[in-house]
Amino acid sequence: MKEAYIVDQDFETTDFVQVPLEKGEYENCTFKNCNFEFLNLSGFSFQGCEFIECNLSMTKLAGTAFRDVLFKESKMLGLQFNDCNGFGLSFRFDGCILNNSVFYQTTIKKTTFNNCRLVEVDFTESDLSNSIFYGCDLSGAIFDNTNLEKADMRTSVNYMIDPSLNRLKKAKFSLSEVYGLLYKLDIEIDRNS
Repeated sequence: MKEAYIVDQDFETTDFVQVPLEKGEYENCTFKNCNFEFLNLSGFSFQGCEFIECNLSMTKLAGTAFRDVLFKESKMLGLQFNDCNGFGLSFRFDGCILNNSVFYQTTIKKTTFNNCRLVEVDFTESDLSNSIFYGCDLSGAIFDNTNLEKADMRTSVNYMIDPSLNRLKKAKFSLSEVYGLLYKLDIEIDRNS
């Protein structure tokens, strides 16, 4: 069966749980206020697409290609980005909720996370070099053998990153959140001075 090739199409207020999205390649398409919750998007390809105010929680992403994709104000709980097609994998997140998602061993250099909730997200062994975390909540996020070289985390909060287990050369952090880098030393830091 031939897969679809869809270009420059807008999908708005569509529940793809009720009306299945045709499997194939989507290029320069916009999905606004659409529901993909629990869908199997394995093998789909999205290039230059935008997902705005969508629910993509718990979708299956085995072999899914995301190339130059924008996710904006979308709910994306529990996604396994480590299952995606790694070739050309690139996306931006703006105002998204990505709690409990997994980026294990993904190479996503220069990724922008803008005002996102990244609670308990797993970044183990990811390459996030030159990435920007702007105004993000990283409570419980896992950084283990993660490359954060030249990453900018100055405006993000609640992270706990062990400098001895991660690559942080030339990464940027704010003084107010420095505790997130020193927590393992079991020292007392006066946050009021």
